[in-house]
Amino acid sequence: MPQPEAPGWQVACLCAQWCDACRQYRPAYDALRAQFPGVRFAWVDIEDEAQALGELDIETFPTLLIGHGAQAMFLGPLQPQAEVLRRLLARFAQQAPAPLPAGHEAHALLQRVQALPAPGDRSG
Repeated sequence: MPQPEAPGWQVACLCAQWCDACRQYRPAYDALRAQFPGVRFAWVDIEDEAQALGELDIETFPTLLIGHGAQAMFLGPLQPQAEVLRRLLARFAQQAPAPLPAGHEAHALLQRVQALPAPGDRSG
């Protein structure tokens, strides 16, 4: 399977501890790390990281943020199924989409997520 080129790819699942769908999705999401070793995966509880993330209005969980370098490529809800995300990442690896428009809130959000400690550096 093609892999997004490392370094630079980031996938962040924006979730909340109280969200049952997020809790059920987490093991499958974490399993994707092995399939995409060059991608930085982050599981970000928007309530635990509220101060670092700033103003953020997530209405549907889980919401995924995908970026390459400093450019956000995708921000939106995604079905909580590992296969859906795996196919999306494989498609991005084959032909990276254009970044979201300049000024889109996802670019600043990506910068804030990238500044968070790596997954192994914090619990969660």
